[in-house]
Amino acid sequence: MRIGILGAGDMAEALGTQWTRQGHELMIATRTNPAPLATRLEARTGSYAEAAAFGQVLLLAVPAAAALDVLTEAGAAGRTVIDCTNPVAPDWTLTTKDISLAEQLATTGAHVVKAFNLCHVDTWRLTPPVFADRPLAVPLCGDDPTALAQVQTLVRDLGCDPVVAGPLSRAGLLEATAAFVIGLWMRGADAQAILPPLG
Repeated sequence: MRIGILGAGDMAEALGTQWTRQGHELMIATRTNPAPLATRLEARTGSYAEAAAFGQVLLLAVPAAAALDVLTEAGAAGRTVIDCTNPVAPDWTLTTKDISLAEQLATTGAHVVKAFNLCHVDTWRLTPPVFADRPLAVPLCGDDPTALAQVQTLVRDLGCDPVVAGPLSRAGLLEATAAFVIGLWMRGADAQAILPPLG
């Protein structure tokens, strides 16, 4: 699969590394210099618009405050876009109000799938992310069946289990979950322990 990665930070590096190992072709685009990450991943470089034209799937891995501007600049209408951003303030409260960031991103015409936003970046560097012999489940929220299928494939390529958690209208719940559980982790609590295991 061809994947355009918008951004060159930690999430771009972690997920891009895993997908490169699975044989996917990457193009990195960023406002700074994409060459160091592109060299490590043996990826192409280009503008946001070039990455959007190249990728069958786009990973939007920029700060949440810049996400809508970057996706608009890329011209991602009709493309599958993975939104891994978290619109949270330094006190781990949401910066969005009436509509989730993922839904705002969808106003560009992109087929947005919210995913990969619940775990610290180091989780995505594990090969695979398995804990106590249990693969990590990755919830996805999106409206387009083809986009969801593409992202499910990329989740499985990491050794994780994709879980379709509903339409994009539920992405706000996923963003709020991230703000809540990350806040617990930052306080030293085991967020995973707040729910009993299934069965």
